Amino acid sequence: MNLFRNVVFVAAIAGLVAGVVLACMQAYATVPLILKAEVYEQAGGGHQHEHAAAPAANATDTNAMSTAAPAENAMSSAASAPAEAAAPAEDEGWAPADGFERFAFSVLANIVTGIGFALVLVAVSEFAGGIGNWRQGIFWGLAGFAVFTLAPGLGLPPELPAMPAADLTQRQIWWWATVAATAAGLGLIAFRKSLPLAILAVALIVAPHVVGAPQPDNYVTSIPEGLHHQFVVAVTVTNLVFWLVLGAVVGVVRGRFTGTATSLRDSFA
Repeated sequence: MNLFRNVVFVAAIAGLVAGVVLACMQAYATVPLILKAEVYEQAGGGHQHEHAAAPAANATDTNAMSTAAPAENAMSSAASAPAEAAAPAEDEGWAPADGFERFAFSVLANIVTGIGFALVLVAVSEFAGGIGNWRQGIFWGLAGFAVFTLAPGLGLPPELPAMPAADLTQRQIWWWATVAATAAGLGLIAFRKSLPLAILAVALIVAPHVVGAPQPDNYVTSIPEGLHHQFVVAVTVTNLVFWLVLGAVVGVVRGRFTGTATSLRDSFA
């Protein structure tokens, strides 16, 4: 029970710090690009994302289709017009307002995400003896970045609103398979000194990209290519810093509280 409590404690502190850092970076690096993309999405009518399951359907398109009167019969059109006019507008759902509210919810979401990733990082690293200091934490952070950001991003780069995307379920399956294969491959390279296992590790890392990520039916989008490129770079850099901070803080906190103990199981006595 002590081990579980200590893992959660270290992960909570590291996730809190890294989540706040990520939210601050996003406020200056990625959020402005998303706001620009939303302008293009509204101007373009949002048709590019109709086959993507992740973003919600554009409310303008939905309302336009639902209020279209039949053209075959003028009398039926006239009769249906009052009912359509009286119908309430479709509820678009709640969303945080721009400004402080949006930033606050972004901070909260990033802290929760950071704690989740920190739990994975601490739990996995304990099987290898734990992260003893911030230098080891940097290397573990780089591994986390490679597994959860770099490898999946090669096939499924970050997307802006109004960009075409493949089916959500297919993307999730490929993303998780890539994460699992990359993690297993890096683990074999780092902890198993064997040529056959090294070859297997390389094969695991490369396999998802040989199969290929699911792609959209078309690539028509109103988003300028330069804007998307800036977004991909911004997301990649912010996630790199996030993982480096996460690993370093885990190493500092674990080293600070374990003292002379060799593992979290024996610490916090």
